[in-house]
Amino acid sequence: MAELTDFTQYFIIASGASDRQAQAIADSIHDKMKEHKVLPVGVEGYNEGKWILMDYDDVIIHVCYGPIRELYDLERLWHDAKKVRRRKAVKDK
Repeated sequence: MAELTDFTQYFIIASGASDRQAQAIADSIHDKMKEHKVLPVGVEGYNEGKWILMDYDDVIIHVCYGPIRELYDLERLWHDAKKVRRRKAVKDK
């Protein structure tokens, strides 16, 4: 994203199979970041769980309920950005 915008370096886009799963994903991200003493600048949409935006300044994380992700298709909106896909969940070591 750095070559396309000046407000962030990276977007991370994740999906949950339900609004509760999207909230659980956001909770997990928040907990892991907090372990590293990194707190978000802001969080939007958590209560609804349809599209949760977590702003960590240089990293903006979008956690979407699957149909909402398909509807807004952020990947298409930012199609010029370099894409890195990761399908497997990262396990704790």
